[in-house]
Amino acid sequence: MPSRRSFLAAVSTSALAPAMARAAELGSAGDGDSAEMCVVTYNLRFASPSGPNSWPTRRPVMKALLNELKPDVMGTQEGLYSQLKDIAADQPGLDWIGLGRDGGSRGEFMAIFFRRDRFEPVEYDHFWLSDTPLVMGSSTWGNTNRRMVTWARFRDRRTGRDFYFWNTHLDHQSQPAREKSAALILDKIQSTAKAGIPLLLVGDFNAVSGENPVYEQLVAKGGLVDTWSVAATRKQERFNSFNDFGPAMEQGRRIDWILSRYPVTVRETAVVAIQRDNQWPSDHFPVAAWLTTV
Repeated sequence: MPSRRSFLAAVSTSALAPAMARAAELGSAGDGDSAEMCVVTYNLRFASPSGPNSWPTRRPVMKALLNELKPDVMGTQEGLYSQLKDIAADQPGLDWIGLGRDGGSRGEFMAIFFRRDRFEPVEYDHFWLSDTPLVMGSSTWGNTNRRMVTWARFRDRRTGRDFYFWNTHLDHQSQPAREKSAALILDKIQSTAKAGIPLLLVGDFNAVSGENPVYEQLVAKGGLVDTWSVAATRKQERFNSFNDFGPAMEQGRRIDWILSRYPVTVRETAVVAIQRDNQWPSDHFPVAAWLTTV
């Protein structure tokens, strides 16, 4: 089985550190727009307790990155319960919603972090990417890892407007499972999310944008908009969003997406590549969009 690094065709690397903008330099031009929010999708890499890239080593780097990035709402993938509690402790302005994919606090989470002084959760729920989506921990499409969606409807206290935020992680091995997952997500959006309310779908889709049929399913056929494509400005747009704890690869291959239903105004998007002492916070880069729902 090829690694995800070979899956992403890592044919060359380069010393890109001088080009890596600090998070503080990203999104700052829109600070005066009270309706704008920083939306982030971020695969955290699960919290291995020891060895290279252990969570105790990565945690302070993660804290520093989030301190600078200041997400308003963020969908995370792979986080374990203890790891999510650590992040919440390090980011006291954020609260979070989630459920382990194996039920309760067990397994990886599709957690949603949100700025508690700005957003009020109106409702939330979870479903599993399988033929039995309401069965906790179910997996019926041949993929060995359970996959799921966590979603919430938030009310923005600044504007009084509601929006949906859906967070997922598609399978890393099975293309049929990815395609069935995309179809189920679209069906659930149609049946669950109320018409007229903006919706953001974020996640690690384990599929390269513009190249994998899942992208066409969700965007060209499913009617969702890739916020990356419609952004007025894109930064680090050549960086792959998966780094495998190695040098950043400059091939423009994003497997981490922020999609929207209904129009949004996207001022800026970025692959946020920041490290401390040669340590990345995760084997993915966070992908961020500074946007306003309309």
